[in-house]
This record gives sequence, C-alpha cells and structure tokens, in this order.
Amino acid sequence: MKFRALVCLVFVFLLIAPVFAEAPKEIKLPEPQVTGKMSVEEALSKRRSCRSYYPNELSPEQVSQLLWAGQGITEKVWGWRTAPSAGAIYPITLFLVNKDGAYEYFPRWNKLKLVAKDDKRPGLTRCSLGQSFIGEAPVSIVVAAEFDKNKKSYGGVQGTRYTLLEAGHVAQNIHLQATALGLASIPVGTFWDSVAQSCLNLPKNLIPVYIIPIGYSKE
Repeated sequence: MKFRALVCLVFVFLLIAPVFAEAPKEIKLPEPQVTGKMSVEEALSKRRSCRSYYPNELSPEQVSQLLWAGQGITEKVWGWRTAPSAGAIYPITLFLVNKDGAYEYFPRWNKLKLVAKDDKRPGLTRCSLGQSFIGEAPVSIVVAAEFDKNKKSYGGVQGTRYTLLEAGHVAQNIHLQATALGLASIPVGTFWDSVAQSCLNLPKNLIPVYIIPIGYSKE
C-alpha cells in the first residue's frame, strides 16, 4: 500500500510540476545567420501587416534572428549594429514578450534576461486599447527608447528626432526579417506608454515606442 501511495504521489507531482516551473532567467540564443533564402527585394514585396495569428510558438533560431535583425552586432570591435544610429549612441533596447514573461535582449552576448514573469501579452493587449492580435501572436518585440541619450548630444528636438528615426530603422529590419522567415508582423503604435512600461517592469528612462506582434499568419 505504501508503495502504491508513493507511486500515486510521484504521478501527481509529474502532472502539476509544469504549473510551478519558472521561466528561465537567462536564455543564450542560437547564433544568427547572415545569409538567407529570400532576397531583400522579395521581402519588401511580400511584407504585409497581419492582424490574425496562429498560436504556434517560434523556434529559438527564429527568435534569435528577429532580435539580431533589429539590434544585432555586425562589427564586434566597435559594437556596430544592424540598424544605423546617430553617433553610434544606440538609445534603443528590445524586449521579447512571450507566454513565459518579458525578456531584455542583450546584443553584445546575443542573450535574453528575464525582467518580468508570467504572460504579459494580455496586459499589452489591454494597454493598446484591446488590439487582440497582440495576445494571439506567440511573441511580441517591444522597441523601447532612452531619449535622454540622444538629447545629451543633440539637444531636445534633434535628439528626439534621431531616436524616433532609429526606432523606425529597427522596426523595419524586424518586419523584413519576419517576412524572410515566413512569418507575419505588424507595427503597433497606439498604446498607453506608461501602462506598457509598468506591465513590462521597464525603468523610467526606457519608453516603449513600438509593439511588434510576430507569428504565423491566419490571413
């Protein structure tokens, strides 16, 4: 009887263990590829904004490629990145949001670090006035900007302009990479900044400027 009870306890534990499993605090991503099957011209012609997604999860390789496209290192000595930056100041930080939580992307080491536990996609949906496709997509990449970095060098007006231009460069890179990977995406700019910031546990100096849901299109 004791043996049977022990077996039952083990079985129950195995059933509920995934519920208590914590999201990994750090994730080392696979090395991104610098060649692909789709040309830039083809990606440009096929890119479309998508508002309906299948829930299929993305692979680590796909996630790595998307984040690298936005802010990856292309020159290791100077730390130059895939998107141009005024004065190589790089005021942009990327965050990956999935069912496990929100992760900050570190380009230098091509890794993710957990900044907020649990699924934040419903919160991003609410703060974006109910745009439900944010919750449908398996991942969203949040583009956050530290405006003060450029303002210190270029002043308020010009510094803000350069930061927003750079955010656009980053976002377009991500959209084209998504298309080249057979994925769909959409840029979202309508959301409450402070609520999105709080939802993802971001510091006050990092302001979200884009939410980019990415996944397999239903459309």
